[in-house]
Amino acid sequence: MDKVAEAPKKRFPIHLGFGLLIGCLGWLIPYCGLAITLLPAKIGQIDPSHKVAWVATFSATAMVVAAISNIIVGALSDRTRTKIGKRTPWIIGGTVFTIIFFYLISISTSIQMMLVLYALYQIALNSCVASLAAFIPDRVAPEHRGTASSFVGIAATLGNSGAGLIAAHFIIHINFGIYVFAGVAILFEVIALLLIKEPGNVDEPREKLNKASSIFKTFALPIKGAHDFYLALSGRLMFTSALNMITGFQLYILTDYMHLGTGKTASTISLISTIMLITGVICGVIAGPFADKIGRYKLPVAICMMMVGFGAFFPFFDAHPWTMMVFTFINGIFNGAYNAVDQALTVAVLPDEQTAAKDLGILNLANTLGQIVGPLLAGAIIASMGYKMIFPTVMVICLVGAGLILLIKRDK
Repeated sequence: MDKVAEAPKKRFPIHLGFGLLIGCLGWLIPYCGLAITLLPAKIGQIDPSHKVAWVATFSATAMVVAAISNIIVGALSDRTRTKIGKRTPWIIGGTVFTIIFFYLISISTSIQMMLVLYALYQIALNSCVASLAAFIPDRVAPEHRGTASSFVGIAATLGNSGAGLIAAHFIIHINFGIYVFAGVAILFEVIALLLIKEPGNVDEPREKLNKASSIFKTFALPIKGAHDFYLALSGRLMFTSALNMITGFQLYILTDYMHLGTGKTASTISLISTIMLITGVICGVIAGPFADKIGRYKLPVAICMMMVGFGAFFPFFDAHPWTMMVFTFINGIFNGAYNAVDQALTVAVLPDEQTAAKDLGILNLANTLGQIVGPLLAGAIIASMGYKMIFPTVMVICLVGAGLILLIKRDK
């Protein structure tokens, strides 16, 4: 483990916090801008008749490659020893290859080639994702990890909301938009690494991969002391699946369940995005330091899950836009707080900080699987019972997820 994390710190390293914020925005904004807006637009230009099927194929492929590469890259970065540290080389490499793949995607006129390039981009992307996440256990003392998590949570809120607003300006000039996002990746990651200033770790001990046991420890799922780890993984999977049940079908909930027209739907979605952005950032700023102050993470995380579940019950009672606004407001507050604290909780339950990046990659499987499980479950409920029953189901799943989090014993 990095020596920086061994000694308690009197003050939170603010430069590291802003490095995490900017670094996360450096991969999140380009990724969301490409995946959500520009890539579907380019696919629509090349093959408009089959664009829906192609977008689904791209999404499924990306999730599989991302899940695997996050774990493998994380494990390799845990073992990296260089004069610029063990995470920095992977962030530099991931950013360089992101630029290359963005350029190749922009000039490609073949859907099949774009699919291959997009899959390879996921490996470059997760070189940054896995390495940045590991800076919290590497460089932040336990008493400040909630605050560090807040910076990551704020980045998630800003990145998810801001990317769409930026990408919308490049729908006509798609390739230029891709170049803009490539520039964002370079600029933000360079600034982030200058702020983080990871020290060299050439002399840090490293177990040799000359035995089956050491290879297993490096790449396999954790077993020893992993009870809390898997509770956190299961709780996060429940929560992300529940959220994706609603967000994945948000458009159809407004049009088919609440029967809004095109204009009203567009304005409602815009209002929802604005509310989520404002409440998410404000609560993200507050929640992490508050969790550090009380010295507990699992209770705030569990409360956030339960409150989001409670908010999801409003659209069940009344199929009108005001109920979605109530849910959005509650979701913005408590999902923003959740994003700010959950990362600190997951760091607290790591079985071995020597394999932090790999194990955080495994925990990120919950996010990936949640994006698959949530819409699939919602689709089955809609087909059999209608949109109305999505909302009580979300509430139950959130409560189960919160219960799993409360069973965690290690909470500091």
